[in-house]
Amino acid sequence: MSDADNQTDLGATLVGGVAPGTDPWIVSDILAQLAEQGQPADLLFVVRDDRRLEDMRSLLSFVCTQADIHVFPAWDCLPYDRVSPRPDIQAKRVAQLSRWLAGRGASDSQRIFLTTINALVQKVPGADYFSSTQVRLYVDAEVDFEELVKNLSDLGYRRVGTVREPGEFAPRGGLVDIFPIGQDQPVRVDLFGDTVESLKHFDPMDQRTRGDSQPLSLGTTREFRLTDDSITRFRSGFRKHLSDPDKDPYYQAVSEGRVIDGLDHWLPLFFDQLQDLVDVVAPSAVVFEEQSPEALEARFETIADFYAARTEASNLPKGSELPYRALPTQMLYLDAAGLNTVLEATNVWQLSSFVLPSQPDLPILNNGIRPHPDFAEDRNDPDKSLPMAVAARAKEAWDEEAKLQVLLSASSFGALQRLNRLWAEMHGGVEPNEIRRLDELTSKPSQSVAGAITPLSRSFQLGTRLLVITAEDVFGQRAIRSRRKKRADDFLREVSSLKSGDLVVHIDHGIGQYDGLVSIDINAAAHDVLQILYYGGDKLFVPVENIDVLSRFGDASEGIVLDRLGGASWQERKSKAKDRITVIAIELMRMAAARKLRTAEKLVVSEAVLEDFASIFPFTETDDQLAAIDDVVEDLGAGRPMDRLVCGDVGFGKTEVAIRAAFVAVASGKQAAVVVPTTLLARQHFASFESRMRQVGIEVRQFSRLVPAGQLAKNKQDLIEGKVDLAIGTHALLSESIEFKDLGLLIIDEEQRFGVKQKERLKKIRETVHVLTLTATPIPRTLQLALTGVKDLSLIGTPPVDRLAVRTFIMPWDSVVLRDGLMREHFRGGQSFVVCPRVRDLADMKERLANVVPELRVAVAHGQMSPQVLEDTMNAFYDKQFDVLLSTNIIESGIDMPSVNTMIIHRADMFGLSALYQLRGRVGRSKLRAYAYLTIDPRKPMTAYAQRRLDVMKTLDSLGAGFNLASHDMDIRGAGNLVGEEQSGHIREVGVELYQQMLEEAVTS
Repeated sequence: MSDADNQTDLGATLVGGVAPGTDPWIVSDILAQLAEQGQPADLLFVVRDDRRLEDMRSLLSFVCTQADIHVFPAWDCLPYDRVSPRPDIQAKRVAQLSRWLAGRGASDSQRIFLTTINALVQKVPGADYFSSTQVRLYVDAEVDFEELVKNLSDLGYRRVGTVREPGEFAPRGGLVDIFPIGQDQPVRVDLFGDTVESLKHFDPMDQRTRGDSQPLSLGTTREFRLTDDSITRFRSGFRKHLSDPDKDPYYQAVSEGRVIDGLDHWLPLFFDQLQDLVDVVAPSAVVFEEQSPEALEARFETIADFYAARTEASNLPKGSELPYRALPTQMLYLDAAGLNTVLEATNVWQLSSFVLPSQPDLPILNNGIRPHPDFAEDRNDPDKSLPMAVAARAKEAWDEEAKLQVLLSASSFGALQRLNRLWAEMHGGVEPNEIRRLDELTSKPSQSVAGAITPLSRSFQLGTRLLVITAEDVFGQRAIRSRRKKRADDFLREVSSLKSGDLVVHIDHGIGQYDGLVSIDINAAAHDVLQILYYGGDKLFVPVENIDVLSRFGDASEGIVLDRLGGASWQERKSKAKDRITVIAIELMRMAAARKLRTAEKLVVSEAVLEDFASIFPFTETDDQLAAIDDVVEDLGAGRPMDRLVCGDVGFGKTEVAIRAAFVAVASGKQAAVVVPTTLLARQHFASFESRMRQVGIEVRQFSRLVPAGQLAKNKQDLIEGKVDLAIGTHALLSESIEFKDLGLLIIDEEQRFGVKQKERLKKIRETVHVLTLTATPIPRTLQLALTGVKDLSLIGTPPVDRLAVRTFIMPWDSVVLRDGLMREHFRGGQSFVVCPRVRDLADMKERLANVVPELRVAVAHGQMSPQVLEDTMNAFYDKQFDVLLSTNIIESGIDMPSVNTMIIHRADMFGLSALYQLRGRVGRSKLRAYAYLTIDPRKPMTAYAQRRLDVMKTLDSLGAGFNLASHDMDIRGAGNLVGEEQSGHIREVGVELYQQMLEEAVTS
């Protein structure tokens, strides 16, 4: 594509004078103008990217209260990728377009179709595809069961054992459970023969029915369907555009009626012709936000670059790569000329913050936008009162405009409270009411004021209508987070979820296999029951209201024999486990009682002193972080030795909890120590703690191999003399040669990385000092100690503000995609990890990288290198002397490099689940989106367990999943050595959950 082709001339009407954040008000005015002109108020609003999409949705919902907003996301994958868009994104795109087309023609409605640049330039199937309904279900409808199952599969619904997510269905007997796309609840279809007897909603968690459902009209869940006609079109189009289909995996899959990952990028072959999104939506007007032309040109260049990379690459298999045949760009995407042609017949508005001097006659909407008031000068002037500055600003506006209303806006509940209190100080103690929609303010009399939580970051004034004052302008920029409803039962719901094939334990009948939910007739009434299979094919039906008698057994490993219904073996095993549990319970109670009786010096500082120290923290603490800090501060002042586990994902703020604890200890006249497993982590913690502590006069020293021998000796002597307040180091701090003058607090980071000798030393230290343990994925024994109350537990499950989940791709090795990933990271100033499972793989991988990304500097690190060489290599990478670190899994723990946000794991099927999770946690520790590519060799079949591990990694793609993974690990491995003897055998006999219940009952009794 030439530079001339890349030039985007939208031919748009320029809307000048748009202040930051005023876009929703502009959209509202355009909708009003359309209505006045008698046109359908259907607006297509295009924003730059997905991040702006969510902010704009929130603002439009707040401002345009009468409008029906449809959010249409773009695919979350690269052009010509080997991975498909996420199923939820595919389903949302189809549902939003279907709903939009179904509502077309209403004369009095206001509708906004909100989308992004990337979605705009990608073609979609025609309106008929989204408007058609293939399955209709209602009471008394005649339905052929087999045909219904086939139609649901053709629509893209995934057949599963138990329905839990949108887009799934589960047929069994005379029931079909369906979770329709776009609905909040699944529906249970009860068939009597070929007649629909009832439609009822049910809870996807406990599977209980909840009430009658409306008739169902089901359409497709994705943008293509595998029907006989579409398969024929695909095969014909593939041979026409891509020549020889021999051994092509996509051609073979479609020919066999299978959908495989990445097939969406061949979407044009399923249709005679795709259509432009603008033609399908058919809006009355199109509005582009500011900087849209630049974003369009960047997208056109990206598409062209990926197509060129694909066509230049050989179509023949190389090594472990699959062949890739790319369709011409015009089949799936618009270019600049094509987009301008589409927009010629449409009323287009291009928002801009200024009007070009050469175009003074361009129409401008009558918004009367004034420059936003900026309180930066007042905020930074110690001689000025910020409240008085805000009051003066509002009074000046009110004096000029008698009808002006004021909106106080903040991005979080806490910031809004501060802003409201500030306003109250200026206006006789009356705080503004919090509103959720703008019309709650505009419907009030003139000169009213209200507060709202919105993403607005800049203040502005709209003519005589509205003055918006934001917390960021008043208080300065500070990281804040949105208000979030906490769900304490998320983990319990995850643990109690069941799917067909899972092993379960019935408290009276032992280990069986869950075989789904069925409906049986009892006394002429239908009852939902869980069907459990036992040895010899026997079945046990458990009513859903009695689900508490079941618990998960854990990992369905080989060698597990199902119990026999009515047999004596289960009762014998349970009796033996009870006897052993009684002994364990007595020992646990003895340990707990001894811990309660031990005393320790109270470490207490005043609330004012702690708040002053906390004010240095440049971010707003999350709710979980604050709770953990409160727990630790309370423990330190309780008068008994603290032994608390703080569990939170990598980068979730555990270090700040440790910093606050260390400050309390030192401020109380005690010394504190931080013990870490690696020298690199010791250096990182030293930098973090020292930068905070030096501001309050606390002396921090480092103890590790990175410290010169002379300085290390001096540090040891100063530690004995009490000149060092806080010591940070590796396990060397636990040696007998290190002495403290008055140690009060020991902080252990990643305890699972220490050896047996160090852990024995830690046991002795725990008797006399306060101990705080930090971890992302606790080992089963530590987790079990926390769950049984021997060790106190604080969970940090809330991600920091702006933290994004790591995008995880599981795919064959693909040089084009991986080159793009590494180069994208390089161009945004970052670094990358490439991880291999074995040392012998590194040489071959280094050669591959030299061919794929010859521009990048690659460093190699592995455990067989000498300590000094390894240390030098890691330090050089840390100092950005290299772009890529090629290593084994030695980087699994203790590496905190916010500049590294791309990771490639070679042969991911050879790594364990915990290792994969910890490795992925090494990226995504900044505000940038991070990417993890888990590659496999398609020519080497994976074991069933390797496939399960990768499947689990797909499900653990959300922030804060480390605790769930640790719990899953405890299910598989047992709880470990709790009180000096192994209980793994007993746990394996009765299952972790039942073992836990029996233990709690024993302790209680």
